Amino acid sequence: MASPSQRESQRLFDYFAIIGLSPDASLEPDHLQGEVVVLPPLERSYKGRVLGYYPDHAPTAMPFDHHAVQMLCLPRGLQFRTQKHVLEPRFHPFLVTKEDGSRAYGFAYVFFEEVNSKQICTAMHTLQSVYLTEMSSSHAKASSGATPSRDTRSLPRQFRLSAPKSPAALHFYDITKDQLFVTKCIALVGQHPYVLSAKKFLKGLYRFFIQCESSGVSLESHVYNLLYEVPAPPPGRCVAFSCIGRMHICCRPTSHELPLFEYSMRDFFLGLGVESVVQLLTCVLLENQVILVSSDYDKLMLVAESISALIFPFVWQHVYVPILPSSLHHFLDAPVPFIMGLQCAQDSRDTIQIPNEANLCLVDVDEGTVEVPEDLPQFPHRTDFIQELTQLLLKWEIPSGKLDRIDFRNLNEHHSQYKYRRRRKFSWSHDSDSGVSSTEGSMCGSHSSITSLPCTTVASSTSPSHGISNSGRTPYFDSLNLSPQLREITAIAKKAGVYEFDEPDRIRKEKDSGFLEELKFSNAVREVFLNRFVHMFCAYDHFVIQPSCQETDMEQWLSCRESMQNFDKATFLSDQPEAHLPFLSRFIESQMFTTLVDNKILSNWGKHDTNLRIFDLRIRLLRERYDDSLVRTPSYEPCTTIRETEQILEKRLSHIDYRAPAPMPMDPQAESCTQFNPGHFPLLDRIALNKEPHNKKRSSHAWRRRERQERHLEHTGLTSDQRDRVMLDVKAKLQPKLADMSPAHMAQTNWKFVEQLLRECKTRTKRMLVEKMGSEAVELGHGEGSLVGVEENTLIASLCDLLERVWAHGLQSKQGKSALWSHLLNYQELEECSDSSKPVNPNFLSPAMAWCILRKRIDYLSTMALETESAPASPTKSPSNTNSLRKKSLQERWPSDRSIEKRSKQSESGVPSLRPLPISVTFDMRNVLAMTEIKTHIGYARAWVRLSLEKKVLSKHLTSLLSDSELLRNLYKRYAFLRCDDEKEQFLSYLLSLNAVDYFCYTNTYTSTIVPYRVVIFPSRKSSGASTSANAWVSLGGTIGQTNNISVPRGQVELVFQHKNLGLLTTLRIGHDNTGLSPKWMVEHVLVRNEVTGHTWKFPCGRWLGRGIDDGSLERILVGELVPCHITSDDLVESCRTPPRCRSPNVPGPRRSDLRLTIPDIQQHLGDSVNSLVKYFYKPEKERGSLTLLLCGDFGLVCCLEQVFSYGFKSTRFFGKNLYLWDYFERIHQNFEVVLREEMEREQLTGIGKDSQHYTLTSMAEFVSLVSRINASSSQLGKDDKFQLFVCLAARAHLLHRIMLPLHRSPVTSHMYEEHAYLRDPQLVKDLINVLSALNEFDIVLESSLTRGID
Repeated sequence: MASPSQRESQRLFDYFAIIGLSPDASLEPDHLQGEVVVLPPLERSYKGRVLGYYPDHAPTAMPFDHHAVQMLCLPRGLQFRTQKHVLEPRFHPFLVTKEDGSRAYGFAYVFFEEVNSKQICTAMHTLQSVYLTEMSSSHAKASSGATPSRDTRSLPRQFRLSAPKSPAALHFYDITKDQLFVTKCIALVGQHPYVLSAKKFLKGLYRFFIQCESSGVSLESHVYNLLYEVPAPPPGRCVAFSCIGRMHICCRPTSHELPLFEYSMRDFFLGLGVESVVQLLTCVLLENQVILVSSDYDKLMLVAESISALIFPFVWQHVYVPILPSSLHHFLDAPVPFIMGLQCAQDSRDTIQIPNEANLCLVDVDEGTVEVPEDLPQFPHRTDFIQELTQLLLKWEIPSGKLDRIDFRNLNEHHSQYKYRRRRKFSWSHDSDSGVSSTEGSMCGSHSSITSLPCTTVASSTSPSHGISNSGRTPYFDSLNLSPQLREITAIAKKAGVYEFDEPDRIRKEKDSGFLEELKFSNAVREVFLNRFVHMFCAYDHFVIQPSCQETDMEQWLSCRESMQNFDKATFLSDQPEAHLPFLSRFIESQMFTTLVDNKILSNWGKHDTNLRIFDLRIRLLRERYDDSLVRTPSYEPCTTIRETEQILEKRLSHIDYRAPAPMPMDPQAESCTQFNPGHFPLLDRIALNKEPHNKKRSSHAWRRRERQERHLEHTGLTSDQRDRVMLDVKAKLQPKLADMSPAHMAQTNWKFVEQLLRECKTRTKRMLVEKMGSEAVELGHGEGSLVGVEENTLIASLCDLLERVWAHGLQSKQGKSALWSHLLNYQELEECSDSSKPVNPNFLSPAMAWCILRKRIDYLSTMALETESAPASPTKSPSNTNSLRKKSLQERWPSDRSIEKRSKQSESGVPSLRPLPISVTFDMRNVLAMTEIKTHIGYARAWVRLSLEKKVLSKHLTSLLSDSELLRNLYKRYAFLRCDDEKEQFLSYLLSLNAVDYFCYTNTYTSTIVPYRVVIFPSRKSSGASTSANAWVSLGGTIGQTNNISVPRGQVELVFQHKNLGLLTTLRIGHDNTGLSPKWMVEHVLVRNEVTGHTWKFPCGRWLGRGIDDGSLERILVGELVPCHITSDDLVESCRTPPRCRSPNVPGPRRSDLRLTIPDIQQHLGDSVNSLVKYFYKPEKERGSLTLLLCGDFGLVCCLEQVFSYGFKSTRFFGKNLYLWDYFERIHQNFEVVLREEMEREQLTGIGKDSQHYTLTSMAEFVSLVSRINASSSQLGKDDKFQLFVCLAARAHLLHRIMLPLHRSPVTSHMYEEHAYLRDPQLVKDLINVLSALNEFDIVLESSLTRGID
């Protein structure tokens, strides 16, 4: 991608370069490669340089970078080989990235040519001798200190000359027998990624060079033609040019299509497989460090560029080096995200030193494996996405899984029979008895062992990784590229009818169709990926925080960009399915997503990004398909745009817009390749390649205009006058008819839209009810099974979208992105302006709103005047009373304003109370406006809807909002949905049906918001326990988090504190430090209310806090239940003033003489509690309730087991304090310790353990350990609280059923329980074990508020 400051190049390629060994240079090792000297000389890297590049300067291109081009064309430096190696030419693309982010695309074709310099050969031989001497000395030193061996040779075994077939012998260079070859590279550099064009030209140019045909068209002619006479196609056009005797087509997409991409997606998926591609995509999107490893540079570029294309419209913003030269391997230590490619052979993968493996994605391209970080979240709809890609690959007959060790380069295995065909045996051939090299053999070897091959064989021996695989096709000779002798033979064969004339044309058609098929497949894959992003972020623009362009210019915005928040992340995430949040919450923090949002904001000042324009266009098409709604479809939607984009490709390639001229012979004085030493690619004529064409090109606009006119005349055959007449007719047809704009037609259209909104509202509300009721709704026949399990969050977001569409219909003028929130703001302004003492903000109100407010004030003042005149002496109508009424209205909006006065009244009466929260639209709006994590009007509107839905006042609030008919007339047109009375009433009734179920969509969504909580403590009404002199505290725990200890003001029983959202409350800890003269405190109940949602939780206690009373507890763990919304505050307070029916933590308390529970009752309660727990784990996660309540609540597991242990327990004593169940547990603890100690001593003496008692002893040891931990960490807890904690921890450890039999057999049980006790009956204990065993298959996860201090 070129720099923005540069003009786009109109040439297909800008530079042609030759890189290799300088003829006059010495053999200089490349120390930057970091290789050690112990490598053989043939395996070392040597310095190369750019021998020549043409032209010296391209006007519209960036300057030629010698160092970068040399390093990336030969990433491992110059490599020397002998004829014993496989000397295949290789092609690979590369990128040159500048500091300003501009890119130049390079394409290198690397081959071997013979070294004729005696100086180089001698230097290599000298290095070989020095290496052998060092290896011999090191081998001798290693052998001198060891036991003498019969092997006394001085040279290492691997360099025996008598074993030429040994793999190690490849590294040995014999100057008398071996031919030395060195790498050389020809390259193209440009601003456009035309990979196929570059590959075809470079391969053809090299083939043209090695054939050394006598032709008037020289190398310079072909290079000159490509650099100067072949233009880059404009957007939406095709250009055909002669590519070394063969015609090639290159095209360019328009600005509304996917960007240009010519790499082979087919080979990309063949090499990695669908699942590995999706894993790699996830790592790249989350900006992990990605390392690609392969033995082929071409594969590295293929994978890196393919995955970069698949993340469209996003762009990788960090370090991007698909081919990392060996001299830059230290870049892997960079502590930033990157995508880097390492060239490494298969046998040396273990030597790669890779840092920071915890955040690393390692891709072995050759093996087709991807290693991802452990905490990598799943891509949204991963299973459906993989299934869609698999079906697409099967449609194109491509295996969906990776092939075993697939070789991208050698897909044409049937050509391998030509690879080693030679005219005669060489001196180094294993089948030859002669050790002397012939001249002919040397000449043929100088052409990289492929000089004598046909041109089709040459093409097949190179890498076709960016073309179409020709596997299974028979190779044919192309008569256009044969030698003159073979051309004559071919002509004779044609005349004789032996050779078919149409065969070359058929091959060309197959190649052209293959090129089209590859483009279509690549387009289909990228459309599928783009479709995923379009559906995932179809409403992203609604959450972009746009600056005020009138008040802020672009420079000011850019200067403070880092300190601004440009995306409402909290609201965006609140609309997403819960399963997608792990991925999306990390992705929206990435740099690539931030850049997309920044580009969206910059488009306000005319800085339009191409990727963003295409992305927004696709989103616009999607919204049009769904009637301009913010799409919230819970199901997976496959791509539907593949066929449409394929037709565009087919139409473009079916017609060539421009044909470049063929290469022409240059000045006779220009040198050609035939005048150089055969086998050595020559330096080209610099003067000829720097000469601009004599006839200047027309401008791009003129070129495009001429091409458009030619295409128009060709397709229509009309003259210019006829064309103008046709255009006028088309424009007239496009104008809307006046009949279509009639009031009747408009009314009919709007009526259909109103009916559609009403039907959609009915469908959405029904679907939400069915989803909330779950499987029960399906059983009752109220829904289909497909609706069950749909994400609740998605359906609520869909309801928010529907409300936005309803409120946006028929607006007089749009005031913001959210029509609902704009209406709410207008309503709030009207409410506040009803008070004439408040000033009106003229900047906020429109003229219509100002008139509406004025009418409101006139009506308000006239009403007050009439009331004053009608009853002047009445005290209720006095001015002072009016003020009190006005104050009361304000107090309803802000109840916390009177908290001080309220506390004083409470202290006087001594009775705590809980004042109800006001139910008003503006009160909830103020709570929403106080949320700091929301930044957009869309976000405020969604939060307000969620809050109203959770409070079950959505229908009521909207009724109040729509009751102001004057405001509706000013904001909406007559045909608007909100002004259709009957439909509006039905709409509100549908919303009213949502009150039948409970939603916690506000509490569970906005987890980071700050929420005020009000705590009201109801102490005993007896004077002895009504107050305490100690320092009391409370601590709350919920489904999201828990608080620290919060101090209760001395002498008060009510406090309000703010904390991060705790979720649904489950537990409350209350205690004090037992200081002062009268620390004992009797607490009956504790009420906690969320001051935003109004949810109130009741925590029954009914126990004492203090030493020397009750069980001596200074801290209680209370489990609460949500108070139903139909219970009023007065009824709730009245119920809290009496002692609770159920005492916490055990239900009921330690004295149970009044309960008289029978054994069948106890068994029934225990079975019900266990069944409730089993049902809890078998329910879908979204339908589960509170596990803490099932364990510790009314008739939970703790309560029922307390009944089991209490039946027949000798708790009452005539002398001394009463006993508690924890006293029994502590005595059992002592007894088990003695038993375990005796068993350990017996094993030490006899050395024999009792296997039959191993299970029992293990259970006893776990019991002892658990009781010790509870006593050590919970010194403030009372005995009953410790028993509750023990039951919860034992249930989690699956210890309850295993400990019952040891308890039954313990002598402590016989001493502390009566004869008829539950634990002393063997059959009852056996039944108890069977019941508790049902919990073994479940993993019980306890809240941290229950186990604080233990875990």
